[in-house]
Amino acid sequence: MSFPIRPAPFRPSRRAAAFGLGAAASLFAFSTNAQTAPARLGLCAACHGERGTAATPLIPNLAGQNLPYLRAAFAAYRGGARDVPAMRAAASMLSEADADAVLAWYAAQPPAKTPAP
Repeated sequence: MSFPIRPAPFRPSRRAAAFGLGAAASLFAFSTNAQTAPARLGLCAACHGERGTAATPLIPNLAGQNLPYLRAAFAAYRGGARDVPAMRAAASMLSEADADAVLAWYAAQPPAKTPAP
């Protein structure tokens, strides 16, 4: 006498459920941490503002700028291709990792609203 082979019914294990909850929690924590300002933001925020909106019209807004553009501009200030002494001095005080964190922060901010003329 032969018995038919039937697949076992799907029953998620507690381990799988815990893994799913853990993965969801870590994704939430990552997105929450993305909203935390970088540790070395203060140097740049003094002129460009914490959220990338400058207080004076002579200083550019960085909020919402394209990240590759910000990286290229920062490298030009650091290397001297853009000759702005204040920027060169500020750029020299940041490590590559700190600079990238600050630039990514500014790129992730909503673009600054410009007043109507």
